[in-house]
Amino acid sequence: MYDYDLLVVGSANADLVIGVERRPGAGETVLGSDLAVHPGGKGANQAVAAARLGARTALLARVGDDAHGRLLLDSQRAAGVDTVGVLVGGAPTGVALITVDPSGDNSIVVSPGANGRLTPEDVRAAGCLFQGSRVVSAQLEIPLETVVEVVRSLAPGSRFVLNPSPPRPLPQEVLAACDPLIVNEHEAKVILGDSAVGDTPEDWARILLAKGPRSVVVTLGAQGALVASSEGVSRVPAVKVEAVDTTGAGDSFTAALACRLGAGESLARAAAYAARVGAATVTKQGAQASFPTAAEVAGS
Repeated sequence: MYDYDLLVVGSANADLVIGVERRPGAGETVLGSDLAVHPGGKGANQAVAAARLGARTALLARVGDDAHGRLLLDSQRAAGVDTVGVLVGGAPTGVALITVDPSGDNSIVVSPGANGRLTPEDVRAAGCLFQGSRVVSAQLEIPLETVVEVVRSLAPGSRFVLNPSPPRPLPQEVLAACDPLIVNEHEAKVILGDSAVGDTPEDWARILLAKGPRSVVVTLGAQGALVASSEGVSRVPAVKVEAVDTTGAGDSFTAALACRLGAGESLARAAAYAARVGAATVTKQGAQASFPTAAEVAGS
């Protein structure tokens, strides 16, 4: 019935990465490593992660007609992603400036570029992709009105997964479609806003669920994750690994979760698998280059 297990609608960036001993303070200059350029962006990352896990995956995104755009297209195709929905032109390819410290933590500044030109009209023109997709995933590195149009374009019976990053308040129409809404601690607090009462992730999840999503997943880094739905709230244990670089871990988690949900798994089981995928990701440098295959996850 479906041509794709997952359609990702989102950003495609070139990641410009520099290793630093520590991140600079205001007005401070620090020396870093040689510049490394990798294909990235939350949308492109999720698509590659899903394809590496064996999912039939398509990407709807926009890149510039430039070297960074060609890098991104090549990376998608090498992973097995269908790029029929990747539009070219309109602005330079988006860029993410990333610093990574010795503990593996990162700081990121994004210049949206062509991602900001992915419009509701582009979504409507890709109707056949939505009709053929079991699960649709999105993020917020593209315009919010485009994400609203994604929700309106969902095929009957398909499932919508949203990672609201970078976070911002969401319209009720989008919240009501999320199954699940996937947030980390920072994203949860931004979306909760004045509703942010309680100090535990269980509190945040219950309040988020009351705002309209069909289900919620709160990622907790080294503490694992938490899933919440009408059936209750439960913890998903972390997978202990030595972190090298956390870039892309949230994207691989989201992609793995979306794929498993599309295959009919429960939210808790899908999140447990996604935690293993995210853990495998942080053991290697970079984003897309660090995403594991299904065989690698099975052997971990």
